[in-house]
Amino acid sequence: MEKTLVILAAGMGSRFGGLKQIKEVGPSGECIIDYSVHDAIKAGFNKIVFVVKKSFQKEFQEKVGNRIEKHVKVEYVNQENDTIESKIPLNREKSLGTGHALYCVKDVVKAPFALISADDFYGPSSFKLLSEYLDNNNDMAVVGFSLLDTVREGFEVKRGVIRTRDDYVTGIIESKVKNENGTLYCTPLVEEKPFVAEKDALTGMLMYAFGFDIFTILKEDFEEYINTSDLMEDEFMLTVSIDKCIKMGKTKILRATEKSFGLTFPEDLENVRNQIKMYIEKGVYKENLWEEK
Repeated sequence: MEKTLVILAAGMGSRFGGLKQIKEVGPSGECIIDYSVHDAIKAGFNKIVFVVKKSFQKEFQEKVGNRIEKHVKVEYVNQENDTIESKIPLNREKSLGTGHALYCVKDVVKAPFALISADDFYGPSSFKLLSEYLDNNNDMAVVGFSLLDTVREGFEVKRGVIRTRDDYVTGIIESKVKNENGTLYCTPLVEEKPFVAEKDALTGMLMYAFGFDIFTILKEDFEEYINTSDLMEDEFMLTVSIDKCIKMGKTKILRATEKSFGLTFPEDLENVRNQIKMYIEKGVYKENLWEEK
């Protein structure tokens, strides 16, 4: 059975100051993507679909794709604004958002499949959770990570704070989250009042399993976005369609046992490299990840 992992890698890294998805973090020139694909293959995924910008696909392939293609089937899909169906103004430079990025793969990906971000590290056991879920379920699941572990002290970042009941997600509150001495102050982006998150609160790091056809929902939401949004500024975010699935009672929570970390700001680079080094010292990864013996 074909088991596909979609990796969103079209971001321009404006806050990071460059293409963070191809930034070297491993001792042999590995990027975070290398470790994600390595873990996914071990968990049973046998096809990778990269969503990238056409303008840097060649550089991406030379830096990352060519070595990964030796180990697993790879396809590329371009996320661009100049599609006929989108009717986006030709002078718009901003990306259309994560919902549009996933919608772009509708012609090459069929359910079941999983989705991750290119610039976040998830850990081997998280991919095992995704793979096992897809083997046995036809709904959707989000992998939830410790919110506290994903917000560095003194920093404020955007996070989706997950609310659950039993094994199902009941809501994801998109918020600005600030870590002050281990206390997480959350300011929702819309409507709800500020709150302090529980110590064991979970957050999603754009790691999903889709056991059903999410593209039908994405199509409906994208058409609504086209008809109701400011097409020069607004983004079509995946969270819109995810919220629909949650309200339908179709979204399970998979609780991660590892720490997720990634590249958002330049200051994150040292931390990511140190974390990767720790995994290597524990014997989880080889110094040269793709070295064949």
